[in-house]
Amino acid sequence: QLYLAESGGDSVQPGGSLRLSCRAEGNMFSVDTLGWYRQLPGVPDNQREKVAAIESSGATNYADFVKGRFTISTDSFKRTLYLQMNSLELEDTAVYYCNYASSWRHGVGYWGQGTQVTVFS
Repeated sequence: QLYLAESGGDSVQPGGSLRLSCRAEGNMFSVDTLGWYRQLPGVPDNQREKVAAIESSGATNYADFVKGRFTISTDSFKRTLYLQMNSLELEDTAVYYCNYASSWRHGVGYWGQGTQVTVFS
């Protein structure tokens, strides 16, 4: 079992920055894909949108709506996942979740409890 805990969410004004963290504790066997997702206000849980990810190859990819503004990274052991968020916009208001999953072992995926990011003017 793997437990994930996000932190770093806050309320900021447009143009501000935040750094989200996700701490992983437990068994990381088969986990090789790490990502950040977000759930916009009023949207059901099953419609979380992918924000950024680090694939099993080590390559990073980003949703178009955050390219050039957000950066995903991890520590050497992949025990802490980060999301640096710059130039925040009102539309970035959401609950952000980290996800650790396996690209080869079906059904392996873990979620944190989420952290709230609010961008207000």
